[in-house]
Amino acid sequence: MLRTSPETFAARRARLLDLLPEGGALLLPTAPERTRSNDTEYPFRPHSDFYYVTGFSEPGAWALLKKGEETPYTLFVLPKDPKKEVWTGIRAGTEGAKDRFGADEAFTTEQWDEKMAELLEGVDQLWFGFGRHPETEPQLTALLRKLRVGRKGSLGPATLHDAGAFLAEQRMFKTDEELVLMREAARISAEAHTLAMEQVRPGMHEYEIQALIEYTFRRQGAWSWAYATIVGGGANACILHYISNNDVLRDGDLMLIDAGAEVDGYAADITRTSPVGGRFTGPQRDLYQLVLDVQNACIDAVKPGATLEGLHDDVVRGLTAGLIDLGLLKGSVDEAIEEETFKRFYKHRTSHWLGMDVHDVGRYKLAGGEERPLEPGMVFTVEPGLYVAPDDEEAPERFRGIGIRIEDDLLVTPDGFENLTPGVPKTIEGIEALRS
Repeated sequence: MLRTSPETFAARRARLLDLLPEGGALLLPTAPERTRSNDTEYPFRPHSDFYYVTGFSEPGAWALLKKGEETPYTLFVLPKDPKKEVWTGIRAGTEGAKDRFGADEAFTTEQWDEKMAELLEGVDQLWFGFGRHPETEPQLTALLRKLRVGRKGSLGPATLHDAGAFLAEQRMFKTDEELVLMREAARISAEAHTLAMEQVRPGMHEYEIQALIEYTFRRQGAWSWAYATIVGGGANACILHYISNNDVLRDGDLMLIDAGAEVDGYAADITRTSPVGGRFTGPQRDLYQLVLDVQNACIDAVKPGATLEGLHDDVVRGLTAGLIDLGLLKGSVDEAIEEETFKRFYKHRTSHWLGMDVHDVGRYKLAGGEERPLEPGMVFTVEPGLYVAPDDEEAPERFRGIGIRIEDDLLVTPDGFENLTPGVPKTIEGIEALRS
């Protein structure tokens, strides 16, 4: 089971402290537990920014990095409570926060009001993710208001900055250790997708395939899924974020699976579309090959200096030309793009950043508004698709109810790219061979 080393978290904190100005501090909360029903909670997953800096995975904690201090790293954690720990697991406590997670100082969350006021009183600039932590913002706002009352030498932070933007630039560029985790998430995800395409049979339910996929994730040591698993048979594949997964998988239909494992906080994101009965029909084959050809061309164009917008434009042009050839669109390619008639069948973007969040942080444009060029260390998806609604009476009947998406995860390298997810068949011949 792969895990990020304590030295990596320490190096990240050191780098962030170097970037902070004198008198600056970075304050990061993680999420509280959330009630699922009555007295049961959802499985807890720490906030990505918080975990990126601390490696600490208990709920309700806070981390403070403060520039210019002999003890720059402070953790606030839930107090030890033997009675509760019998039910919910052993807590690290303040000693564990220091011994196991590298904190210079540690306090309990019960000490937050008093100790955080002391720690922030001399801070001039504070980085905090306002708008990202609705549960904790009132707590911090009340504290800042309290610091500003009275005649004091220091009134706390005078300037507030967005911690999310500050951390996003660090998280966009993956280190070798992060890429080991992402490759493992991709490997596990690829195994799950391959098993699903091998074992699906007409008459099974979508949730059976979902169960196989998520079993494979956990069996291989992943935290869990990086996002809710999508298994859409037939026309359900035309619903982009279909997650009910309750329908029957029928012979003659396609099955779209969009699923990715999460390994120590890092996501994979793979989509494959395959025939439930083992063979593509003629119309399915025509649409599938179009999507695959366009995706392959897009992947081949990945290199430093390219842009996600440019890749998307090429995908739109390729899909539009194919749709015209198949009789799903009329007119010229330029007309269909200008009038956006292609959006009947291709409704989403081609790519998004990938990392600790499946739709990961990072700006898509530079400060001046121009498109951000790709650089080595960035990871993103390439996922063109076509979706012909079952009730689209303008579309030829043979194509109605077909939804297809093919998605891989790409790392930008100095010379071009590395496909992190090549382990899942995606050619028509390769997919059909799984069942032969």
